[in-house]
Amino acid sequence: MKILVINPGSTSTKLAVYEEVEPVWKQSVFHPAKELAQFHHINEQYEYRRTHVLDALRRANIPMAFDAVVARGGILKPIPGGVYRIDERMKHDLWHSSMEHASNLAALIADEFAKEIGCPAFIADPVVTDELRDVARLSGIPEIPRLSVFHALNSRAVSRRYAASIRRKYEELNLVVAHLGGGISVSAHHHGRVVDVNNALNGEGPFSPERAGTVPARQLVDLCFSGKYTQAEIRKLLNGKGGLLAYLGTTDVQTIVRWAHAGNAKHKLVLEAMVYTVAKQIGAMHVALHGQTDAIILTGGIANNAYVISLLREWIEGLARIVVLPGEDEMEALAMNALGVLKGELPLQEYGVNEE
Repeated sequence: MKILVINPGSTSTKLAVYEEVEPVWKQSVFHPAKELAQFHHINEQYEYRRTHVLDALRRANIPMAFDAVVARGGILKPIPGGVYRIDERMKHDLWHSSMEHASNLAALIADEFAKEIGCPAFIADPVVTDELRDVARLSGIPEIPRLSVFHALNSRAVSRRYAASIRRKYEELNLVVAHLGGGISVSAHHHGRVVDVNNALNGEGPFSPERAGTVPARQLVDLCFSGKYTQAEIRKLLNGKGGLLAYLGTTDVQTIVRWAHAGNAKHKLVLEAMVYTVAKQIGAMHVALHGQTDAIILTGGIANNAYVISLLREWIEGLARIVVLPGEDEMEALAMNALGVLKGELPLQEYGVNEE
C-alpha cells in the first residue's frame, strides 16, 4: 500500500509518502512570509499550496499513483475521533470554516489529487475531535459550554503505540495522555474514547509556552473592561502571548531550563509552575477515569526534556505507570490511520451522518 500524506501548517506544507509502515520520502515545503502576504484569506492559498505540493512530488520523481491520500483534519464541526472519508459536505465546511487555519486546505488538496488518481482520500483525528461525556460539557454558565479542542492525532497515535507495545488493544485501556508542546492538552481515554480533555487552544487547563490556560475568571473580566487591552489583545494573551512567553519573554523551554540550572530563581519558579498546572490536570483526568488509569503517557516536543519530565514525575508518581513517548509524528500517525482503513483494521466514518 502506497500512501501520500499532506499536512499544511502556517508557514510550510509537510509531505510524505509511505509504503505500508515505512516512510520512503519526506519533505517540508516552506512558504516565505513575503509570498503568503499576498493572500488575505487562507482559502486564497489553495492554488498556491496545491501547486507547491505537485512541484515537490515532480522534483522527487514520485509518480501520482497512490492507494490513498490522507490529510490533516481542519477546523470542522465537532466529530468523534477516527478516520473520515473526504466528501462534499466536509469540503463545504472547510471552505466556510469558522476559523482560518492552513489545515483547512489539506483535505481540499487531498481530495483533488485522489480524484485524479482514482483512490480514496481521508482525514484522521482532527483537533475538533469531540467525544466528551455529557457531564464534562457543562462549565457552570449555560452560554459557555466546554469544548473539545486538543492534539487528538498525536494523543491517539501514541495511545495505540503504547497499547501495541504491551500487546493490548487501545480500546481495552484507560489512559491519560499529556501532550506537551506550544499548547498543552491532557486527555482522558476510556476504552478508545476521549471522554474529557482541556480546550488546549482557547484558555483552559495548564498554561503552556504561549497559552494562558485557565485563569481566574473575575480577574479576567476586570482586565477585559479595564480599558488597557482590546478584545483582540485579550485573545492574544490567552493564546499566543500567554504562558511562559508572558512571564519570561520566550517560549524556548530548553533556554528556560538552562537559566533555571544556572540559578535564575524566576525562570525556575515559572517553569515549575507550568509543570504544576500540568500535574493538576493529569490528576483531574485520572479522576475522570474513576482512578482506574492503566498508564499516563507524556508526549509532545517538551517531553524530550529530561528536566521537565523529572519535575512532572515528582507530582504524579504513584497515580499510574508513567510512559514517556516524546515528540510528535503527525505524518506517521496520518499514514497509519489510512493504512488501518485500507487493511480493514480501522472503520471508515462518514462526516456529518449523525447531525441532527
